[in-house]
Amino acid sequence: MRIFKFIVCLLAGLMFINAGLNKLFQYIPTPELSEQLIKVNQAFETIAWLMPLVAVVEIVGGLLFVIPKTRALGAIVLFPIMVGIMLQHIYYAPEGLPMAGIFLIIILWAIIDNRNKYLTLIEK
Repeated sequence: MRIFKFIVCLLAGLMFINAGLNKLFQYIPTPELSEQLIKVNQAFETIAWLMPLVAVVEIVGGLLFVIPKTRALGAIVLFPIMVGIMLQHIYYAPEGLPMAGIFLIIILWAIIDNRNKYLTLIEK
């Protein structure tokens, strides 16, 4: 089970690292986007610092998520990004929902698996 968890978290972490690097260096071609999604992306681009910030958070969160000792922190860092990804797919690109759902489940699994580490943050 330990090896399985490491492999799943490694793959998920690498996916976030790759997504962040792609936001910075744009080395993966963008697929055809709907007109509505093009407008959304253009709106994001008007805030010059937003996508680089998301990219850095994805890279740092992905790195933290890969390392077992920092996985709990990585899961918390990546959770808001994953919520944004899910909402993007729900509203604009439902064909990507199954894959996004899998990554959300992986992050939630890591959060639940590390719940004892978070409890110390809210205890007196």
